[in-house]
Amino acid sequence: MLISLLTAAIAPGLALLIYFYLKDKYEAEPVNMVIKLYVLGLIIVIPTVILQHGFLLGFGESKALFSFVISGGIEECMKWLILYFIIYKHAEFDEPYDGIVYAVAASIGFATLENVIFAVTQTSSFSDLLVRAFLPVSGHALFGVIMGYYLGKAKFSQGTLVTKYLLYSLLLPILWHGIFDYILLVSKSFWVWFIVPFMILLWIKGIWRVNLANAGSPSKPRVMGNYTE
Repeated sequence: MLISLLTAAIAPGLALLIYFYLKDKYEAEPVNMVIKLYVLGLIIVIPTVILQHGFLLGFGESKALFSFVISGGIEECMKWLILYFIIYKHAEFDEPYDGIVYAVAASIGFATLENVIFAVTQTSSFSDLLVRAFLPVSGHALFGVIMGYYLGKAKFSQGTLVTKYLLYSLLLPILWHGIFDYILLVSKSFWVWFIVPFMILLWIKGIWRVNLANAGSPSKPRVMGNYTE
């Protein structure tokens, strides 16, 4: 039973990671680098939980504070830090879409350990884990798409645009993550009527960003007249 629950907890995240990895149309990233970011995403759950516990003790459990600072703020900051210091200046980060691949890998690693902890410590059914696959796990993946998209924009921009996109890569995932958590905390009776449209919007915007990042690839064939270079 435990093995089945762990499989159900881990599989959705891996499926999403493979999905976004395969969406790279022009130059797939080294698997070992993707695994490295995935593992780092797992590891940062521990310091994140410690920080969150400290903030809860110090500032209380206001729904807005919890959603946008303690949950969304701390979690996205931790993911952003490992991406910036580990991969942003790495030679393998050589296309705009690479930011999405690595950010999704770190985010999925984080969400997977969260899901495993939930499966082990709570009385979880497969339906519970299915809901979590649709909500927190895919949510983390899509916040990663936003973060990675703007990291890619920053990487291949110049001047003040670099700072602008780096700020976007941190602040926008925090905003969307905060809204996600706030919906679940506030609309206890009718949350499904709010969260489903929210997730659909996140997916639409996520796929749009995936397509934009691929379109900006330097490896994309250039069309010249009737010929493709």
